Amino acid sequence: MAKNRMMMLGPKESFIIRVLSKKVQDAGFECEYLPLRVDEINEKLKGEEPLIALYIDEEEKPHQDVLHFLIDVMEEKDIQLILIGEPEDLKTIGAQIPVGLVYSSFERPVDNAGFVKAVSDFFKKLAKGEFKKRLLIVDDDPQYLATVREWLKEDYNVTMANSGLQAIRWLGRNKVDLILLDHEMPVTSGPQVLEMLRSEEDTRNIPVMFLTGKGDKESVMAVVALRPEGYFLKNIKKDELLDKLQEYFILHK
Repeated sequence: MAKNRMMMLGPKESFIIRVLSKKVQDAGFECEYLPLRVDEINEKLKGEEPLIALYIDEEEKPHQDVLHFLIDVMEEKDIQLILIGEPEDLKTIGAQIPVGLVYSSFERPVDNAGFVKAVSDFFKKLAKGEFKKRLLIVDDDPQYLATVREWLKEDYNVTMANSGLQAIRWLGRNKVDLILLDHEMPVTSGPQVLEMLRSEEDTRNIPVMFLTGKGDKESVMAVVALRPEGYFLKNIKKDELLDKLQEYFILHK
Protein backbone atom coordinates (compact mmCIF):
# COMPACT_ATOMS: atom_id res chain seq x y z
CA MET A 1 0.00 0.00 0.00
CA ALA A 2 1.33 3.42 -0.99
CA LYS A 3 1.47 5.22 2.36
CA ASN A 4 1.25 8.79 1.02
CA ARG A 5 -1.16 8.41 -1.88
CA MET A 6 -4.86 9.32 -2.05
CA MET A 7 -7.61 9.73 -4.64
CA MET A 8 -10.07 12.58 -5.20
CA LEU A 9 -13.40 11.29 -6.54
CA GLY A 10 -16.15 13.36 -8.14
CA PRO A 11 -18.47 13.43 -11.16
CA LYS A 12 -16.04 15.75 -12.95
CA GLU A 13 -12.65 17.32 -12.23
CA SER A 14 -14.05 20.62 -10.99
CA PHE A 15 -12.14 23.71 -9.93
CA ILE A 16 -12.61 22.84 -6.26
CA ILE A 17 -11.25 19.32 -6.79
CA ARG A 18 -8.21 20.72 -8.61
CA VAL A 19 -7.58 23.23 -5.82
CA LEU A 20 -7.85 20.63 -3.06
CA SER A 21 -5.66 18.18 -4.99
CA LYS A 22 -3.00 20.86 -5.45
CA LYS A 23 -3.11 21.76 -1.73
CA VAL A 24 -2.61 18.10 -0.83
CA GLN A 25 0.25 17.74 -3.32
CA ASP A 26 1.92 20.88 -1.98
CA ALA A 27 1.78 19.26 1.48
CA GLY A 28 3.85 16.35 0.15
CA PHE A 29 1.20 13.74 -0.65
CA GLU A 30 0.30 12.11 -3.95
CA CYS A 31 -3.23 12.93 -5.08
CA GLU A 32 -4.98 11.89 -8.28
CA TYR A 33 -8.48 12.57 -9.61
CA LEU A 34 -10.78 9.64 -10.40
CA PRO A 35 -14.27 9.98 -11.96
CA LEU A 36 -17.23 8.38 -10.21
CA ARG A 37 -17.71 5.48 -12.62
CA VAL A 38 -17.70 1.78 -11.75
CA ASP A 39 -15.30 0.85 -14.57
CA GLU A 40 -12.81 3.55 -13.53
CA ILE A 41 -13.00 2.61 -9.85
CA ASN A 42 -12.61 -1.08 -10.67
CA GLU A 43 -9.61 -0.41 -12.91
CA LYS A 44 -7.68 2.15 -10.88
CA LEU A 45 -8.37 1.46 -7.19
CA LYS A 46 -5.95 -1.36 -6.46
CA GLY A 47 -5.72 -0.95 -2.70
CA GLU A 48 -2.64 1.25 -3.03
CA GLU A 49 -4.56 4.30 -1.83
CA PRO A 50 -5.50 4.11 1.85
CA LEU A 51 -7.55 7.33 1.62
CA ILE A 52 -10.23 8.67 -0.73
CA ALA A 53 -11.92 12.07 -0.76
CA LEU A 54 -15.42 12.00 -2.28
CA TYR A 55 -16.69 15.34 -3.59
CA ILE A 56 -20.50 15.38 -3.69
CA ASP A 57 -21.68 17.72 -6.43
CA GLU A 58 -25.02 19.49 -5.84
CA GLU A 59 -26.23 18.85 -9.39
CA GLU A 60 -24.76 15.40 -10.00
CA LYS A 61 -25.06 13.11 -6.97
CA PRO A 62 -23.30 9.71 -6.95
CA HIS A 63 -25.41 6.99 -8.55
CA GLN A 64 -26.46 4.24 -6.15
CA ASP A 65 -24.71 1.49 -8.10
CA VAL A 66 -21.47 3.49 -8.08
CA LEU A 67 -21.79 4.25 -4.36
CA HIS A 68 -22.46 0.61 -3.48
CA PHE A 69 -19.53 -0.55 -5.60
CA LEU A 70 -17.24 2.04 -3.99
CA ILE A 71 -18.27 0.89 -0.51
CA ASP A 72 -17.54 -2.75 -1.44
CA VAL A 73 -14.07 -1.80 -2.71
CA MET A 74 -13.31 0.28 0.39
CA GLU A 75 -14.38 -2.52 2.73
CA GLU A 76 -12.34 -5.09 0.82
CA LYS A 77 -9.20 -2.97 0.65
CA ASP A 78 -9.45 -1.14 4.01
CA ILE A 79 -9.73 2.32 2.46
CA GLN A 80 -10.93 5.32 4.50
CA LEU A 81 -13.13 8.13 3.17
CA ILE A 82 -13.35 11.91 3.52
CA LEU A 83 -16.72 13.32 2.44
CA ILE A 84 -17.09 16.82 0.98
CA GLY A 85 -20.46 18.42 0.26
CA GLU A 86 -23.46 20.41 1.41
CA PRO A 87 -24.74 19.58 4.94
CA GLU A 88 -27.86 17.79 3.64
CA ASP A 89 -25.81 15.76 1.14
CA LEU A 90 -23.28 14.81 3.81
CA LYS A 91 -26.15 13.59 5.96
CA THR A 92 -27.91 11.67 3.16
CA ILE A 93 -24.83 10.09 1.56
CA GLY A 94 -23.08 9.59 4.90
CA ALA A 95 -26.04 7.57 6.20
CA GLN A 96 -25.48 5.05 3.40
CA ILE A 97 -21.79 4.49 4.23
CA PRO A 98 -20.68 2.24 7.12
CA VAL A 99 -19.48 4.43 9.99
CA GLY A 100 -16.09 2.76 10.17
CA LEU A 101 -15.25 3.86 6.63
CA VAL A 102 -15.77 7.61 7.08
CA TYR A 103 -12.64 9.29 8.45
CA SER A 104 -13.89 12.88 8.25
CA SER A 105 -16.45 15.18 6.59
CA PHE A 106 -16.21 18.76 5.29
CA GLU A 107 -19.04 21.13 4.44
CA ARG A 108 -18.79 23.49 1.49
CA PRO A 109 -17.22 25.99 1.22
CA VAL A 110 -14.31 23.77 2.18
CA ASP A 111 -11.79 24.88 4.78
CA ASN A 112 -8.71 24.15 2.65
CA ALA A 113 -6.26 24.28 5.56
CA GLY A 114 -8.51 22.05 7.67
CA PHE A 115 -8.82 19.58 4.80
CA VAL A 116 -5.07 19.35 4.30
CA LYS A 117 -4.57 18.95 8.05
CA ALA A 118 -7.08 16.07 8.10
CA VAL A 119 -5.19 14.37 5.25
CA SER A 120 -1.85 14.93 6.99
CA ASP A 121 -3.17 13.62 10.32
CA PHE A 122 -4.56 10.54 8.56
CA PHE A 123 -1.21 9.61 7.05
CA LYS A 124 0.57 10.21 10.36
CA LYS A 125 -1.84 7.81 12.06
CA LEU A 126 -1.44 5.35 9.21
CA ALA A 127 2.34 5.40 9.62
CA LYS A 128 1.90 4.58 13.32
CA GLY A 129 -0.34 1.64 12.48
CA GLU A 130 -3.39 3.14 14.19
CA PHE A 131 -5.79 1.89 11.51
CA LYS A 132 -4.61 -1.70 11.64
CA LYS A 133 -6.75 -4.30 13.38
CA ARG A 134 -5.24 -5.42 16.68
CA LEU A 135 -4.68 -9.13 17.19
CA LEU A 136 -3.70 -10.95 20.37
CA ILE A 137 -2.01 -14.31 19.79
CA VAL A 138 -1.95 -16.63 22.81
CA ASP A 139 0.29 -19.71 22.65
CA ASP A 140 2.85 -21.34 24.93
CA ASP A 141 5.20 -22.10 22.00
CA PRO A 142 7.53 -19.09 21.58
CA GLN A 143 8.72 -20.26 18.16
CA TYR A 144 5.17 -20.51 16.84
CA LEU A 145 4.33 -17.08 18.30
CA ALA A 146 7.34 -15.54 16.57
CA THR A 147 6.48 -17.17 13.25
CA VAL A 148 2.84 -16.04 13.22
CA ARG A 149 3.79 -12.53 14.35
CA GLU A 150 6.26 -12.29 11.47
CA TRP A 151 3.51 -13.36 9.06
CA LEU A 152 0.95 -10.85 10.33
CA LYS A 153 2.87 -7.78 11.52
CA GLU A 154 2.71 -5.93 8.19
CA ASP A 155 -1.10 -6.05 8.06
CA TYR A 156 -2.04 -6.09 11.76
CA ASN A 157 -1.01 -4.74 15.14
CA VAL A 158 0.12 -7.98 16.77
CA THR A 159 0.56 -8.61 20.50
CA MET A 160 1.74 -11.95 21.86
CA ALA A 161 1.04 -13.73 25.15
CA ASN A 162 2.67 -17.00 26.13
CA SER A 163 0.00 -18.06 28.61
CA GLY A 164 -3.69 -17.66 29.25
CA LEU A 165 -3.14 -15.71 32.46
CA GLN A 166 -0.76 -13.30 30.72
CA ALA A 167 -3.42 -12.75 28.06
CA ILE A 168 -6.12 -12.07 30.69
CA ARG A 169 -3.89 -9.52 32.45
CA TRP A 170 -3.06 -7.77 29.17
CA LEU A 171 -6.75 -7.60 28.21
CA GLY A 172 -7.47 -5.87 31.49
CA ARG A 173 -5.58 -2.83 30.19
CA ASN A 174 -5.91 -3.07 26.40
CA LYS A 175 -8.45 -3.47 23.61
CA VAL A 176 -8.24 -6.02 20.82
CA ASP A 177 -10.21 -6.86 17.67
CA LEU A 178 -9.55 -10.60 17.61
CA ILE A 179 -7.84 -13.24 19.75
CA LEU A 180 -6.05 -16.23 18.23
CA LEU A 181 -6.04 -18.67 21.14
CA ASP A 182 -4.12 -21.93 21.43
CA HIS A 183 -6.53 -24.72 22.33
CA GLU A 184 -3.96 -26.96 24.05
CA MET A 185 -1.92 -25.09 26.68
CA PRO A 186 -0.56 -26.20 30.07
CA VAL A 187 -1.76 -24.69 33.36
CA THR A 188 -4.64 -22.71 31.81
CA SER A 189 -6.03 -24.28 28.64
CA GLY A 190 -7.62 -22.43 25.73
CA PRO A 191 -11.16 -23.47 26.75
CA GLN A 192 -10.51 -22.23 30.31
CA VAL A 193 -9.26 -18.90 28.97
CA LEU A 194 -12.35 -18.59 26.77
CA GLU A 195 -14.58 -19.32 29.77
CA MET A 196 -12.86 -16.56 31.77
CA LEU A 197 -13.22 -14.11 28.89
CA ARG A 198 -16.93 -14.86 28.52
CA SER A 199 -17.53 -14.42 32.25
CA GLU A 200 -16.31 -10.79 32.31
CA GLU A 201 -18.35 -7.86 30.97
CA ASP A 202 -15.34 -6.12 29.38
CA THR A 203 -14.12 -9.19 27.47
CA ARG A 204 -17.18 -11.35 26.81
CA ASN A 205 -17.76 -9.93 23.33
CA ILE A 206 -14.18 -10.14 22.06
CA PRO A 207 -14.12 -12.53 19.09
CA VAL A 208 -11.93 -15.61 19.61
CA MET A 209 -10.54 -18.07 17.08
CA PHE A 210 -8.82 -21.21 18.30
CA LEU A 211 -5.45 -22.45 17.13
CA THR A 212 -5.21 -26.23 17.22
CA GLY A 213 -2.56 -28.72 16.22
CA LYS A 214 -5.07 -31.57 15.92
CA GLY A 215 -7.05 -31.93 12.73
CA ASP A 216 -8.92 -35.16 13.43
CA LYS A 217 -12.72 -34.98 13.48
CA GLU A 218 -13.08 -35.59 17.23
CA SER A 219 -10.61 -32.83 18.16
CA VAL A 220 -12.11 -30.35 15.70
CA MET A 221 -15.64 -31.04 16.98
CA ALA A 222 -14.44 -30.44 20.55
CA VAL A 223 -13.10 -27.03 19.48
CA VAL A 224 -16.25 -26.11 17.53
CA ALA A 225 -18.45 -27.10 20.49
CA LEU A 226 -17.00 -24.14 22.42
CA ARG A 227 -18.59 -21.83 19.83
CA PRO A 228 -15.60 -19.65 18.91
CA GLU A 229 -15.77 -17.42 15.81
CA GLY A 230 -13.67 -20.05 14.06
CA TYR A 231 -10.50 -22.09 14.28
CA PHE A 232 -7.21 -22.54 12.43
CA LEU A 233 -5.06 -25.64 12.23
CA LYS A 234 -1.51 -24.79 13.22
CA ASN A 235 -0.13 -26.17 9.97
CA ILE A 236 -1.96 -23.44 8.04
CA LYS A 237 0.21 -21.58 5.54
CA LYS A 238 0.89 -17.85 5.69
CA ASP A 239 -1.14 -16.85 2.62
CA GLU A 240 -4.15 -18.91 3.68
CA LEU A 241 -4.08 -17.43 7.19
CA LEU A 242 -3.91 -13.88 5.82
CA ASP A 243 -6.76 -14.59 3.38
CA LYS A 244 -8.99 -16.06 6.10
CA LEU A 245 -8.34 -13.19 8.49
CA GLN A 246 -9.10 -10.64 5.78
CA GLU A 247 -12.30 -12.52 4.94
CA TYR A 248 -13.31 -12.55 8.61
CA PHE A 249 -12.83 -8.79 9.06
CA ILE A 250 -14.66 -8.00 5.80
CA LEU A 251 -17.63 -10.10 6.92
CA HIS A 252 -17.62 -8.49 10.38
CA LYS A 253 -17.33 -4.82 9.41
